[in-house]
Amino acid sequence: LIALLLLGLVVSLGLNVGQFMGKLNFDIAADGTFSSARPKRILHESIVENPKKSSRDKIVHIDLEGVISSMSVGGLFADALPSVDTLKLSLEQAVADKNVKAIVLRVNSPGGEVTASDIIYDAVKKAANEKPVIVYMDAIAASGGYYVACGATKIVASETTLTASIGVIIETVNYSELFGKVGLSMKAFTSGAFKDSLSGARPMREDEKAYVQNLVDQMYDRFLGIVSEARGVPKETLKSTVADGRVVTGREALDAKLVDQIGYIEDAYALARELGKAADASVVKYRTEVGFLDALGMASAKAGAPPAKVELDVSSGLMPKLQPGVPYFLPPSYAR
Repeated sequence: LIALLLLGLVVSLGLNVGQFMGKLNFDIAADGTFSSARPKRILHESIVENPKKSSRDKIVHIDLEGVISSMSVGGLFADALPSVDTLKLSLEQAVADKNVKAIVLRVNSPGGEVTASDIIYDAVKKAANEKPVIVYMDAIAASGGYYVACGATKIVASETTLTASIGVIIETVNYSELFGKVGLSMKAFTSGAFKDSLSGARPMREDEKAYVQNLVDQMYDRFLGIVSEARGVPKETLKSTVADGRVVTGREALDAKLVDQIGYIEDAYALARELGKAADASVVKYRTEVGFLDALGMASAKAGAPPAKVELDVSSGLMPKLQPGVPYFLPPSYAR
């Protein structure tokens, strides 16, 4: 009996592995060989709303949640992509699907890395050139979150949404006086005068401050240009009103022409159906399928001893950690 059970387990595992491998699409190199280094991911759908089951038309709901970062997400065997790539993949799949008539991108983010925000903005804009993209701004869509929204066809915000925070921040910590008090010193050997400009071990020179400020100003000017182009508001008008780093409510954003209408997620769906000319379209979300190794890990955890204790590190888990020298689109309150 034990032998038969073991045989059944081996056969079952073998079938599951085969199915798991069969779901991966491998890239084919120029020489005709297969490459498994970067399998093409296929996201699966789950239905959110289905007004008429007979209609094949779809609205894809995509979430952009939390601090925008290029850092990878997922566990050891999660086959995870960076969050930027995951969102790009979702947009690309939605554009490629002929049954998808429009996209609703729900943004609930205080912003994040400048480059990551810019990459997602570009992906949203490219998608909007193919199909209507409606951004729904949830509790917060500030700084980099608003930057991303500027790539959309239309922007919907609620009355209480916090948005704008049009600005750039680079931070560094200076601990040179503390070093002096405890008798520590640091010597850096550099190849140029500006190589260690953000070093906290010594006071910044005036020319270094001007150098870093120039970097901030360049990125701020690009941010302004993107908002100005997307919303049809001159740069100087933005500078004199809402583009000084302040956070505004959804109602104030509407008055400043930063958004198109006030509403909720259902209103974003309705607008997507209208612009996509698909009144009976269902709303779907994309999800990644749990891999074989993930499933195996979860099964072993369930069969294992006591449940794991959950510990929450507030400092690292809930608030973003700014890396010295990295530019961010973030409200100052999130940068502390």
